[in-house]
Amino acid sequence: MSGAPAPAGTTGPDVPTRERTRSLEETLPPYTVVLHDDDVNSMDYVVAALMRSVPELDVERAATIMLTAHHHGRADVITCPLERAELYRDRLERHGLTATIRRGSAAL
Repeated sequence: MSGAPAPAGTTGPDVPTRERTRSLEETLPPYTVVLHDDDVNSMDYVVAALMRSVPELDVERAATIMLTAHHHGRADVITCPLERAELYRDRLERHGLTATIRRGSAAL
């Protein structure tokens, strides 16, 4: 090997490379599914629809979400990547519920 410098855009053995690692949040930013109050369906129906639509929910969490939406007009259901949030919103809407998606984590 000659003592010639490495071509532009490459690094030699003594030159450390800096890799930029992206956080999971940068790669898959969070979106929150929001359930809106429902004056049409029974509370039991809303809890069951939540559990069928979002498999991560158990009956206690689904009931809490339903009551929060009932008393405050809306409730955060789950925070996840956009594609899953769209799936869960669509499932909730197929059950006759009103749901939207908000970019970002759950409200404090």
